[in-house]
Amino acid sequence: MSIAKHFLSNSLKEFHGIKRLGDRAMAQLNNEELHWQPSTESNSIAIIVKHLSGNMLSRWTDFLTTDGEKPWRNRDVEFEGDYQSKDDLLADWNKGWNVVFSTLEGLTEKDVLKTITIRGEDHSVIEAIHRQISHYGYHIGQIVFIAKQVKNTEFESLSIPKGKSQQFLEQKLNEAKQ
Repeated sequence: MSIAKHFLSNSLKEFHGIKRLGDRAMAQLNNEELHWQPSTESNSIAIIVKHLSGNMLSRWTDFLTTDGEKPWRNRDVEFEGDYQSKDDLLADWNKGWNVVFSTLEGLTEKDVLKTITIRGEDHSVIEAIHRQISHYGYHIGQIVFIAKQVKNTEFESLSIPKGKSQQFLEQKLNEAKQ
C-alpha cells in the first residue's frame, strides 16, 4: 500500500473513531440534556453539533475545487438557535458526517498532494485533513465532557473505565497471545 493510500485509509479510520465517540456520548442523553449549557458562555452539545455540521458541509462539499469556506455558510448562525428534537439534531450530525465520509472515500492517491483553499489560504490536502481531524476531535472532546457533566455517575465510559486499566491490559495481552 502506498503512503498516500495508507494516509487516506487511516484518516477515514480516525474520522470514524471521532464520530463514534460523539455518537456514544450523545446516545446517553435526551433532547433536554443535549441543550444543557455548563455556563452562559459555554455551548451546549446541540450548538456544537450545529457548528460541526455547518463546518463539515462547507469544508467537504466540492473539497478539491472550491474554497472550504462556502459563500452560503453563515458560521455565526451555527451558534444560535435550537433543535426541536434529538432526531433533528442527529439528522444534522449525520448529514455533515456523510459529506465527510463520501468526500474522503472519493479521494485518490493523486489528490493527497493537491492544494485546496480554506478562507483563501492554501493548504495541501494532507494539511486540510489534519486540520479537520484536530478540529473535530476538539469539539467531540467537548461533547464527551459535557455529557459526562450531565450524566455524572450514570455516564457509561467510552474507553477504559476508572480502575480497570490493569484488567484491560491483561485482556489485550491474552488476546495477542492467541
